[in-house]
Amino acid sequence: MAENQLLNVGEFTPLGKVEIAPEVLEVIAGIATTEIPGVSSMRGNFATGVAERLGKKAHGKGIKVELSDDAVLIDVFIVVDYGHSVPNIAEKIQLNVRQAIENMTAIHIKEINVHVVGVHLEHPTEEKTENY
Repeated sequence: MAENQLLNVGEFTPLGKVEIAPEVLEVIAGIATTEIPGVSSMRGNFATGVAERLGKKAHGKGIKVELSDDAVLIDVFIVVDYGHSVPNIAEKIQLNVRQAIENMTAIHIKEINVHVVGVHLEHPTEEKTENY
């Protein structure tokens, strides 16, 4: 993530300017991602895992925002539920994240990359005891 960078939104007006921190985009993208059916969870790190166990909700977990001179890139790291179509889920995530960020911040996102890092099995299958 970018260090202390802010995104300028719109033009400078007589009233002032509007800047948005990348962490805000992470939260918006995280919430938009978890709204999609078939997304089991988001990938986090050790710190977010500990914070969640202590009761703090990490809405930006599993989201990486990259800022360059003229583009905003977002990487989404998810675990999908078994039985759902990965390409369909990924496309829905891309559309929902783009729509949410553009509606809330008026920032255009160049890329939204979805990384599936695992599959969640609701009911682990029992091992067969038959010999073949």
